[in-house]
Amino acid sequence: MTLRWIKVLLVLSMGLMCLFYALQNMANLDPVYYFVGSVLTMADHEYYPNTFAFAINNESLIQIASWIIILLETLAGLLFLFATWQLIQQRNAPAEIFQKAKSMTLIAAGVATLVWFGLFQTLGGAFFQMWQTPIGDSSFKGSFIYFASILLVTFFVNLRED
Repeated sequence: MTLRWIKVLLVLSMGLMCLFYALQNMANLDPVYYFVGSVLTMADHEYYPNTFAFAINNESLIQIASWIIILLETLAGLLFLFATWQLIQQRNAPAEIFQKAKSMTLIAAGVATLVWFGLFQTLGGAFFQMWQTPIGDSSFKGSFIYFASILLVTFFVNLRED
């Protein structure tokens, strides 16, 4: 029973983390636009100054990209909170039912992974080379920490209990 409560609290923590990032971004929209814009425009790239593809300089597209990040963070957070509720409801259920209640945790983790791996690591890091600037590098490294935390917690939560 204690192990189940630990898993519930970990899923809740992931939901709160996602929502806190989304809310902090909403409270700081101008810095968010600046940061996302600095990544998408590929400004100040010294190590790899050329790109095989393109940079994005359109202010509307930068704002749309920023809101996509915020909305996906919000969605991930809400899904984790819903997953928390499902786990709480099934906390006393037989192991197989409790295991099935974990499915929403996997969906929430998938959305969160799309944010911090798909958007930050893949698009930001590999495509837009955000690691080349101090502002981009700190977010690039941070996104790996969030992504790894989400995966480790999700792996632990999804383990079967005896």
